[in-house]
Amino acid sequence: MKNIVIATLATTTLLMSASLHDDAKGAGLKPIPADKAELMKIIDNPKNPITEAKVRLGEKLYFDPRLSKSGLISCNFCHNLGEGGDDGVEAAIGHKWTANPDHVNSPTVYNAVFNDIQFWDGRAKDLEEQAQGPMLAHPEMASTSEFVEKVVKSMPQYEAEFKAAYGKNVKITFALIADTIGLFERTLVTPSVYDDFLNGDINALNAKEKDGLKTFIDAGCATCHTGIGLGGAMNMFNITGTYKHMDVGGFKGDKNGMVRVPTLRNITQTAPYYHNGKIWSLKEAIKEMGKIQLGADLSDKDVASIETFLKALEGRKPVVIYPMLPASTEKTPKPDMN
Repeated sequence: MKNIVIATLATTTLLMSASLHDDAKGAGLKPIPADKAELMKIIDNPKNPITEAKVRLGEKLYFDPRLSKSGLISCNFCHNLGEGGDDGVEAAIGHKWTANPDHVNSPTVYNAVFNDIQFWDGRAKDLEEQAQGPMLAHPEMASTSEFVEKVVKSMPQYEAEFKAAYGKNVKITFALIADTIGLFERTLVTPSVYDDFLNGDINALNAKEKDGLKTFIDAGCATCHTGIGLGGAMNMFNITGTYKHMDVGGFKGDKNGMVRVPTLRNITQTAPYYHNGKIWSLKEAIKEMGKIQLGADLSDKDVASIETFLKALEGRKPVVIYPMLPASTEKTPKPDMN
């Protein structure tokens, strides 16, 4: 009899997990493909296909602070790959220790390839276009396209690596430098046990995580936080209420009041939350989102359940070893702190 009961419970659990798996797919949730070839179809850039040589070159450029006017700020400065792919402060800090004038928080670069569009206001169509922005923005890296080109071209090793990646007749331009950084960023994906579950391993999530996923779907969170990135598209903000820190900073969304929905992947490592980074507690962020987007006063039990699921989105990060950068030469522009 005991064995029959155990078998029955196991069958019931299996059926419930299978049903949740189907519910998640029905809600528009999609996993990072386990098959590398399938993943490449999603993250690759047909106009500039990913290759090992391009990725390694893009990685060096991503970490090179000499692309900034001061010689101190790299892409990794605001999007720290050793942490959550962000900077862990409310408003991004840039040139001359300047906080973003609109008090805008740095989004994570991990899994940004799954976004439909880049930046909080969606003004860049892809990672390659986005990579240009911070280099040219005065509150960030404060460079010019001519300055960035001059830095790269001043180093024979960089020139050699561009030729190895793109061919001996390559023309090193600011756009190509940004494209190469963007190509590296395309590889920064972090599959988790949540993806394992959606990819067919129904035991990848424990019982509490499965309950959290069900609560997440039933509450309506998956309406906006959907797709592979659990976010990444433009959506209306302040639908059923007004964000309690809306008066902090000048950012109010795009011209239609829409904001790019942030990814929930690795959310436990990307505090503070919201576009202006004014909420540090994940529980508080969930509660506030329920009020202003769903018109729901989520119970403490539901908030805790959703948080448990969100913790299961902490992914397996690619191994990134800080690269040895090319040596500066006499032609390399000197740092300018002004």
